[in-house]
Amino acid sequence: MIKNKDITCISSIDWDFIWQGHQEIMSTFAQNGNRVLFIENTGVRTPGIRDIGRIINRIRNWFKGIKGIRKEEENLYIYSPIVLPFPYSRIARWFNRHLILSILTKWMKVTNFNDPIIWTFLPTPLSLDLIDNLSHKILIYYCIDNFSVSSVSARRIHRSEIKLIKRADLVFVTSQELYNYCSAYNKKVYIFPFAVNFEEFEKIRLKDDSTPEEIRGIRKPIIGYIGGVHKWLDLNLIKKSAEKYSDCSFVFIGPIQTDISLLSDLKNVYFLGKQDHKKIPRFIKNFDVCIIPYLITDYTNDVYPTKLNEYLAMGKPVVSTGLPEVINFNIKNDNIVSVSRTEEDFFTSIKAALDDNDKGIVNRRILVAKENSWVKRNEGMSNLISYVLEQKANIPVNWQNILSKLYRDWRKKTVSLATVLLSVYLLMFYTPLFWGIANPLKISQPAQNADCIVVFAGGVGESGKAGQGYEERVQYSVDLYNKGYAKYIIFSSGYTYVFEETQVMKALAVSLDVPQEAIVLENKAGNSYENVKFTRDILMQKGWRKILLVSSPYHMLRTSLVFKKNAKDIKVTYTPLPRSLFYFRANKVGKIIQKRISLKQIKGILHEYLGILYYWWKGWI
Repeated sequence: MIKNKDITCISSIDWDFIWQGHQEIMSTFAQNGNRVLFIENTGVRTPGIRDIGRIINRIRNWFKGIKGIRKEEENLYIYSPIVLPFPYSRIARWFNRHLILSILTKWMKVTNFNDPIIWTFLPTPLSLDLIDNLSHKILIYYCIDNFSVSSVSARRIHRSEIKLIKRADLVFVTSQELYNYCSAYNKKVYIFPFAVNFEEFEKIRLKDDSTPEEIRGIRKPIIGYIGGVHKWLDLNLIKKSAEKYSDCSFVFIGPIQTDISLLSDLKNVYFLGKQDHKKIPRFIKNFDVCIIPYLITDYTNDVYPTKLNEYLAMGKPVVSTGLPEVINFNIKNDNIVSVSRTEEDFFTSIKAALDDNDKGIVNRRILVAKENSWVKRNEGMSNLISYVLEQKANIPVNWQNILSKLYRDWRKKTVSLATVLLSVYLLMFYTPLFWGIANPLKISQPAQNADCIVVFAGGVGESGKAGQGYEERVQYSVDLYNKGYAKYIIFSSGYTYVFEETQVMKALAVSLDVPQEAIVLENKAGNSYENVKFTRDILMQKGWRKILLVSSPYHMLRTSLVFKKNAKDIKVTYTPLPRSLFYFRANKVGKIIQKRISLKQIKGILHEYLGILYYWWKGWI
């Protein structure tokens, strides 16, 4: 077996999920003196409500380590990355890639984890991104599932899986169907079905006669199942079997991953949930018959059930539906498993297994399991890995190829970065995103009769240029005045450019036929808080309590918050400009020609939100 290597495993399951080949292989490599970094599943589909528990567990595991990396045992490290859950989004991939690599590269540098073997179970675009950016000796893909038919959302994985198969130095598969599939793209494909830790199972079989407390009160005989209770189980077959053999107990050990309400009324069916993998041999030892009741589908046509050899290692009779891989297994091992092609076959096989007391068959099952042990599997895979490593070590370094690859990688990264930047640019400037963000800032109410019209001038306004914030506000206030909504106008601004802004506003209003005696000036305010404060003083002196407020459309929320806290005795009707030229571009006939938001407009909107935060911090709102 390989020794003294660094191995990065990109897993398709989490470390604390059901114990499978992923954990078995990597823990064995770690125990054999190799350092292993086990990267937990980053997803083949967008998670749903049923995944909430797994998400919470991932967050909990992230906090167990440093930036998600923790030491599980000697030579074995687990990385629980927190990622954006959109495995086929380019923007999410870009973010996830940079987040994961920023952590991994630092950890690898600190631990001197150099040029590892990359062993991936996961063929997603993000896995390819990590492989592209992590220096490695060789690349191994262990294809254990037909991901593209596992769920509708996972179908998009096919393209990245083909790329991975073509690039891999070695491809290991668990079934003949997967071998046929992978061999079309790579000639270095080898069948290594999942196996059994035979030595550990043998210890329990020979020396441990205890019964797990979870099944001590359950009536014998027990027909048992080990593994996830998922959508690939034939629940109708299980229901009919439990009804037919009502004097037997049907026990399921494993996490529930699908709706089992069909079986909820059956008193002889027990779901005991996920159990510590170290206890699994003891459970199986207490089973009388072991079952593999899978549906026959495009997905299960490629499945080699891990539990098969675990059952046999304890000498138990196995009854299975007609999975192609179980049939192939049976052909190679002299029909050691009862394979049922119909429901009646399944029922009959259970009855025969319950009556089976032949010690010779028991011993033959154990011998078959021994031939399918992880020791033999790991030795076979290690020999292939060592051969490829030796071949690569003997290939002279070609600086031209290396330099060409560096340039190709640079071009790829440049195109990727340009794509992300273009996407962000289009999202910001050519979609309603920022207008949607701005909407909560607007307050607009129908004009009604008031004591006066209050106009808050803008100083440099939203445009950032002096003298451009007041003209349209003056014009709009004059329109309201001429329509008879109020007899007075207050112009409020402490800003001075060449002249005091309030004086310029007054002059403009007078030129528009507003009498001078109808205009009141407030010329001390330096911000919106002071606009409200000093205007309130004037209103109180004049005995005015109802006002129409004129300002920028997106300035109204901040102003309303100031009024509510500092001028509660004033009734304000918020009448902003119907169409501010800073936020809307129009042609000569008044038709809106705005096609995209500008950077200045984005700054104006963000300025308002920052202003609200600043006013809150100052205690003005």
